[in-house]
Amino acid sequence: MIWTGFDFFPIMGEKLNDKNTLILDFTEKNQELKTVDLSNTEDFDQFVFDQLKHKSKKFGIGGYLEKRAIYRRSEVFATADADFRNIHLGVDVWTEAGAPVFAPMDGKIHSFQNNAGFGNYGPTIILEHTLEERKIFTLYGHLFQKDLANLQTGKEFKAGDLLCHVGPFPENGDWPPHLHFQVMWDLGEHWGDYPGVAAEKELDFYRENCPDPNLILGFELK
Repeated sequence: MIWTGFDFFPIMGEKLNDKNTLILDFTEKNQELKTVDLSNTEDFDQFVFDQLKHKSKKFGIGGYLEKRAIYRRSEVFATADADFRNIHLGVDVWTEAGAPVFAPMDGKIHSFQNNAGFGNYGPTIILEHTLEERKIFTLYGHLFQKDLANLQTGKEFKAGDLLCHVGPFPENGDWPPHLHFQVMWDLGEHWGDYPGVAAEKELDFYRENCPDPNLILGFELK
């Protein structure tokens, strides 16, 4: 699936590439994760931003269909082993709290809410778009609480309009600051929320319904 000829606005206000962005690995293969107390958000935050500082990068990126080791930090994901959700369905863009986030294409507010709780999305916005004559949705999670103020369902945004900001912990669901960006064809009955992490037994469904967000982000690795 390639949306050829469509010029998406950079959601972080600038194109993401290997000059300003570092790929971050949160799988079991990353041995450095074992040195971090992931249940302590300040420790986790320092681990993430030390990597960006060391490489002189503004953004960190990664996560689509990544089988992650970081989700045992929260009961939001850690249920019975057969149902343990650890496969990430979006792309995370890690950067300083307060970073602006822009609409990648014309759309309108489908829904929004504060998905409170340790490890959850925190403040979340879902936009509804029409792309190549088909309805599609984009989700923005881990925002500032103030980004939800004065929003209304149906409010329209043009490509490039300021939509929200990367939120700080703990109000962002208690994560190191980052944007969770996800694309969905069908929301089902979800409102202001949609699973961002899947169990392996559910992966076939979610892979089909949640295409690679990099088709919109356009992260360029040279």
